[in-house]
Amino acid sequence: MSLTSQEDPIVEIHSGLLKGRNRHGVQSFFDIPYAAPPTGELRFAPPQSPIPWDGIRDAQRPGKAAPQLPGEGLTNRIPVPWDEDCLMLNVTTPNADNKKRPVYVWIHGGGYLSGQGAIPWYDGTSFAANHDIVTVSINYRLGALGFCNLASSFPQETTLTSSGLHGTMDQIAALEWVQENISVFGGDPEKVTIGGESAGAFSVCNLLASPVTDGLFHQAIAQSGAAHHIHSPEDSSAIADNFLAELDNPSLDELRSLPVSKILEAQHRVIDNDENRDFGVDAFYPSWGGEVLPLPPSELISESAGSHIPLLIGTNEDEMSLWGITSFDDETTERYIQRITKDSENFKSVYKKRLGEVEPGWLGCAISSDWVFRIPAVRVAESREVFDSKTFMYKFSWDSTAFGGQLGAAHALEIPFTFNVLDRPGVTLFIGDGPRPDSLARIMHDAWATFIKVGNPSTERLGEWPIYDSETRTVMNFDDECSLLFDPEAEERMLWHQLR
Repeated sequence: MSLTSQEDPIVEIHSGLLKGRNRHGVQSFFDIPYAAPPTGELRFAPPQSPIPWDGIRDAQRPGKAAPQLPGEGLTNRIPVPWDEDCLMLNVTTPNADNKKRPVYVWIHGGGYLSGQGAIPWYDGTSFAANHDIVTVSINYRLGALGFCNLASSFPQETTLTSSGLHGTMDQIAALEWVQENISVFGGDPEKVTIGGESAGAFSVCNLLASPVTDGLFHQAIAQSGAAHHIHSPEDSSAIADNFLAELDNPSLDELRSLPVSKILEAQHRVIDNDENRDFGVDAFYPSWGGEVLPLPPSELISESAGSHIPLLIGTNEDEMSLWGITSFDDETTERYIQRITKDSENFKSVYKKRLGEVEPGWLGCAISSDWVFRIPAVRVAESREVFDSKTFMYKFSWDSTAFGGQLGAAHALEIPFTFNVLDRPGVTLFIGDGPRPDSLARIMHDAWATFIKVGNPSTERLGEWPIYDSETRTVMNFDDECSLLFDPEAEERMLWHQLR
């Protein structure tokens, strides 16, 4: 049921009535519970069904994030309001009616430690107003609260068996909510695309690989993230031991009653002291094992998991510049590259053929961007080709002018282009001064919207966008001039054959 007026749209979902608001010609509903509060006995437990409410719930304003501490990066250094009662989502729709529109469910990034669904960069207004698409953005539990594998620490507690993946299970619970409720908002539960960036893209690939997500979504978009970033059960159990030691080894009852701030502080001490972690896989990333992910997602995908799902996947040219790598000197860059490969001289020689005699930090940026992001994306595409899957690959090459040009095409830079929100707060800081690249934003946004609608990102402006295969390795390059690339950086790609 939906009751709409010019001022306040009201809808009835399974849990109760919601009052949203009209803005910019579309309807928005914020801070909707998709699961019960993960507090008290439900801390470190799988997500449970949302609790119904009486009366009309105010859904006119964004809510709080999942518990998190500010980081040191450009995109996460500002503290945000948070609450342990965080399993909420937001809906933006052209109209809460009976029309069956495509649905785009967005999973935020932030290294599984920070971020939230309700920020201006993830505003679905343009998708709704210009493409008749319903957008859903979600929160999920982060850090130790969402991904600490406590199963071996408390073997008698069955609710902890899947604790290394409870944040992923939150995402699944949100998708189940979409199946049950999105038709009320004018969305089609049979036409759901999931998308995400960074940890959100890792999450997309985990969901693509999972045997328990069948029917929950029908297409997928993975921006700067693939299927390599996950812990083994053994490694995640060791991380959990360190986490509990930082808290003086509490009982489970004590752990569930500790102030959240103590948990956040302990998890960050573990991260700071974790010298043995795999490069690019920090403590409190998800861990495979159990029903949701019985094997590493890369293995599940290589065995045909998600092969029927069209996938749009890609990376940015200078991903790792976001973490300041382009400012590294020779000595720091050499140490950094040797963490990735012992054949650093050969790697540098090959990459210099394309880059020329650049500053050492840009060389380290190119090599590490491939290690962390591009090569894992290529591996997903290669695995899916065996099953005739529809995989479309892109590269984002547009260079920011911010910070003296030290970002280039940095990690996360493509997000406001795909959502067509270059006018939102904080975007100019990231893209830099000069003429705003609205044309490129419209081109990318239209491609994303077309993929969400029909499972193929080809548009009139871009032309035909072929499926990625190992013969042509066709990649759509997004820059001031967009064009197809055929096996870009082939020699660099082949360096990683036995390594990644």
